Amino acid sequence: MNTHGVWAIYRFEMARSLRTLWQSLATPVITTALYFVVFGGAIGSRMSQVGGVGYGSFIVPGLVMLSLLTQSISNASIGIYFPRFTGTIYELLSAPITGFEMAIGYVGAAATKSIVLGVIILATATLFVPVRIDHPLAAVAFLLLTSAAFSLFGFIIGLWAKGFEQLTIVPSLLITPLTFLGGSFYSIDMLPPVWRTVSLFNPVLYLVSGLRWSFYGQGDVGVGVSLAVTAGFLVACLVVVAVIFRTGWRLKS
Repeated sequence: MNTHGVWAIYRFEMARSLRTLWQSLATPVITTALYFVVFGGAIGSRMSQVGGVGYGSFIVPGLVMLSLLTQSISNASIGIYFPRFTGTIYELLSAPITGFEMAIGYVGAAATKSIVLGVIILATATLFVPVRIDHPLAAVAFLLLTSAAFSLFGFIIGLWAKGFEQLTIVPSLLITPLTFLGGSFYSIDMLPPVWRTVSLFNPVLYLVSGLRWSFYGQGDVGVGVSLAVTAGFLVACLVVVAVIFRTGWRLKS
């Protein structure tokens, strides 16, 4: 493996984020505080507990997952789109580095940034509500798998997009709604049977449920199923990226 090439891409992407460090840090902190003010204050005053867990604490895994998904997709898609937009992607394609190694550099940097933001949001949440992590190893596993899977997904979006507007259409019209409807701020046990069944077809539900289980030992679906869905999505994204680099789709034209 060309470790020097992978490290060069990774370091470049991380340096690009450092130039907007204040914005990257301030935005999630302010957003998290607003979520607690709105949801924790308005809804939490009427619904004190969900499954034996205080409502403010209950929504913490959902907030972390919401940030993790959106930031992973955004960081990875922008990271690979700009070389395509400026034409420098051809320098990478002609360099002694494989598509797999290129993906590791971009996806690794995007996943690192999203995990850092997730930790910042978790730390911010502890200022508002008590948070405990019953299964820390499972929490780390879900954070790593989710950030890697959705960074790969963002990488695919960055290769697919023909313009800046297409970079945001999937996160804004698909991922964010699915996250809000995936049990981030409620338990699907609170829904009527029909809508509970419909929610089971939402893949984000399994991500939120798995992370919530690692925090409080409870989730809307089994932790094994959540882990399998997350790993399955990661494998599917790996296959798509492999096909893209093998065929040169949106790279050589």
